[in-house]
Amino acid sequence: MSVKPEAASALFAGPFALATLSAPDGPAFPALVTPDGRALDLRLALGDGTLTVRSLLDDWDTAAPRLAELADDGGAERVPLAGLRVHAPVEPRQVFQSGANYRQHVIDLHVAHRAPGDDRPEEERRAEAAEIMDRRAAEDLPYVFIGLPSAITGPYDDVVLPAWAEQPDWELELAAVIGRPAHRVSVEEALEHVAGYTIANDLTDRATVFRRDMPQIGTDWLRSKNAPGFTPLGPWIVPAGSIADPGDLRLTLKLNGETMQDESTKDMIFSVARMVSYASRTARLLPGDLVLTGSPAGNGMHWGRLLCDGDVMDGSITGLGAQRTRCVAEAGQ
Repeated sequence: MSVKPEAASALFAGPFALATLSAPDGPAFPALVTPDGRALDLRLALGDGTLTVRSLLDDWDTAAPRLAELADDGGAERVPLAGLRVHAPVEPRQVFQSGANYRQHVIDLHVAHRAPGDDRPEEERRAEAAEIMDRRAAEDLPYVFIGLPSAITGPYDDVVLPAWAEQPDWELELAAVIGRPAHRVSVEEALEHVAGYTIANDLTDRATVFRRDMPQIGTDWLRSKNAPGFTPLGPWIVPAGSIADPGDLRLTLKLNGETMQDESTKDMIFSVARMVSYASRTARLLPGDLVLTGSPAGNGMHWGRLLCDGDVMDGSITGLGAQRTRCVAEAGQ
């Protein structure tokens, strides 16, 4: 799908962003995008026909200043985004997902799932949950699990809802894009390994999160989160240097024009730095990898309204642009 007019006019922070684009029926190419809605084919600008966004991230320390120079070069040949297809900005080797990372979201869940016989007033139970969240932020660890790159799709592509997905739900998230390999890095060092940020909508089928046949084995993230297209990504990667504080960004998701999620990353229990550092304790994070940082309050389960055929989701994060995806029932339903 070609870039939408409203997406082309949406501003992102800083002088440039990275994208993966294509002309109709043409091959995908890495592009430098400027806030005026124009794009530069980086294969031509850098004289490398095999270039991809991920290969740029593989050598980010060298690429970043060169891209800044190109963004300042008014003579560089750029074309309008209109008419170009916008793909997911990068093909990661690894995707690290996380849950239960927004304070208000987890408090709402705690209150909603009242234990049988707990007749205390909601205010008391909410205060208890807030105390638990504060203690967790100080003493506990992030909840991180693995997603599949094959679930990623473009920021304007249709999302196919599988016939087996009984309760498909949205989860707008800030995603950090790794630019330097990271293994066992400290919290203080972690953001030095982040090249930039983008938008992810980490869809989940709530009905398959927990195994029905063997509840004791817990969650089934393969089934519930990794259908093809369940992770719309993009439209751009905005360099980290253009985002003053990833802990102070607004996430907004609208369903058919109605606001469902509207929260600041200030509400995160664990910061981007803590997320990256924690994931790196076990795994070796590679350039182009994604670290998704959890979703705020306002998911479909909260509203009692889940995704269905024809729904349109508009997601935006401060400084990162906006994505729009339409839900389509799987053929044959």
